[in-house]
Amino acid sequence: MIARLLCALLLWAAMTGTPAWAAAATAVGFQHISIPDGAGAPIEVGAWYPSSDPASPQPLELFTQTVAKDGALSGRGLPLVVISHGSGGSFAGHYDTALALAQAGFVVAALTHAGDNYRDQSRATDLHNRPRQLKVLTDYMLADWPGHARIDPQRVGAFGFSSGGFTVLVEAGGEPDLTRVGPHCVEHPKFFDCGLLAAHPQAPAAPAGPWVHDPRLKAIVAAAPALGYAFGPEGLRKVSVPIDLWRAADDRILPNPFYAEAVRAALPGPPTYHVVPAADHFDFLAPCTPALARLVPAICTSPPGFDRAAFHAAFNMSVVNFFTAALAR
Repeated sequence: MIARLLCALLLWAAMTGTPAWAAAATAVGFQHISIPDGAGAPIEVGAWYPSSDPASPQPLELFTQTVAKDGALSGRGLPLVVISHGSGGSFAGHYDTALALAQAGFVVAALTHAGDNYRDQSRATDLHNRPRQLKVLTDYMLADWPGHARIDPQRVGAFGFSSGGFTVLVEAGGEPDLTRVGPHCVEHPKFFDCGLLAAHPQAPAAPAGPWVHDPRLKAIVAAAPALGYAFGPEGLRKVSVPIDLWRAADDRILPNPFYAEAVRAALPGPPTYHVVPAADHFDFLAPCTPALARLVPAICTSPPGFDRAAFHAAFNMSVVNFFTAALAR
């Protein structure tokens, strides 16, 4: 199945060609930066973008990526994709997807959510803070990032995984009903989200203020979105942008049908929907290095027979093609 999907996507890419706005770049530039947040601590960000400067292998947490560190930005009128990671993750968790997008001519910015990352989970259940932080990132990239004048503000998309999938759905107009969480967790106390809530009982039962939406988003990719059951048709009725929705068939963290499938059923229009055979929840993360597998084996162990690297070759190309079409001029 993965091999057939990869072959089909390679054929599609060959037929559609490279967008004109991406043609000048020969490498990917990368910046590791910190941006201000008026409502909290500075936010860690990784930015990937087209560059003509020479690239070389560079460390990225426990990964290695081939990039032009602090290289010059190439191109104009470039589309932007912002990335929101899952609970306990970091900006680097989807670096391979970011690289694929940048190689195709996108500017990509991924944040480490303050208070919900692998170093600090003190605000892991402060759900309203996530879309607010992602909007802070988008504001920065469009107004204050040194290359902001090269970005087309009319072509902005967002990618989110797990809690990040919830985040981008909210930013696109979703209004979750958190009163549904309690009954859900009474019925499913061993589910990951219910365990997280039990470990952080200080979190409010409802957001401290209105949910933050961002009308600049023109398309989103949501992979294994958390708390899908909390939306319902009423909560997603204002979400009208194109959506690329992904589910792992053997997701043991957010099991079917309460999460991605619940989102698919509640959306006012049908998304592009993918169910990845034999995949588990963390297979949407970049393939692990041996060092990461030793440190955090739980996020690096795929079901028997599942090839995460092969899947990501197809997944990344599919994400690139979705955003290329959805954010076309």
